[in-house]
Amino acid sequence: MTGTVTSADGTVLTVDRSGSGPAVVLVHGAFTDRTHPILREVAEALAPWFTVHNYDRRGRGGSGDTAPYAVDREVDDLAAIIEAAGGSAMVFGGSSGAALALTAAARLPAITKLALWEPPYHVDDSAPFLPDDFADRLTTLVADGRRGEAVERFLVQAAEVPADIVAAMRAGPVWAQAEALAHTLAYEAAVLGAGNALPTGLLAAVTQPTLVMAGDHSPGWLPAAARAVAGGLPRARYRTLPGQTHAVASESLAPELLEFFVTG
Repeated sequence: MTGTVTSADGTVLTVDRSGSGPAVVLVHGAFTDRTHPILREVAEALAPWFTVHNYDRRGRGGSGDTAPYAVDREVDDLAAIIEAAGGSAMVFGGSSGAALALTAAARLPAITKLALWEPPYHVDDSAPFLPDDFADRLTTLVADGRRGEAVERFLVQAAEVPADIVAAMRAGPVWAQAEALAHTLAYEAAVLGAGNALPTGLLAAVTQPTLVMAGDHSPGWLPAAARAVAGGLPRARYRTLPGQTHAVASESLAPELLEFFVTG
């Protein structure tokens, strides 16, 4: 069932609800919305045990986008989703959505458990270099009407997609969808903070039981980041998913979430 929730600043968020039982909220990362196949498949897999709330973050899909953007507003969005879900929820966040989920968990006791997939913080020199003003540069490109250049810069600099693959993507059908979301790339950079630095103070404030996961086929800096996040959380465990890349398969992810959300 698709419905809406209104955030504190009046932004209307679109939410798909499925299943029955305790509430679980899914928080997606960059270049995606609630219609992404992995999210839909995870929601379907969890629905026999939980009421799954799969929402469009602001500026994406069917959700609004009240200016100016602020990370606090995205935390308010998640708080509104949880309140509408009954007042408490377990939360899964993937990639930059994991960073948002961590930020929210430090502030919202209504989040009872937290599961994270490869939060892309930079913890060693193997991570891609990002300037501290990366979010501002992306915002400027979009404001100047250079949405394609913003997408390319994010893919090459933040996601380490080879330039020849980006060139091929430009000729494909997915590029128009990526450009449509270009304005939200600065949001992802803002959520992660300057240089994607590991937020040690934030991690120490997250007291919920947390499962941090990474794939053994992902670039090495991503599992390193996941292990560092787990190490900085008071109540966390780390899990490697064999055969998985950053684009984790739902059939690998969903059983881990089910076990953690059921048993902790």
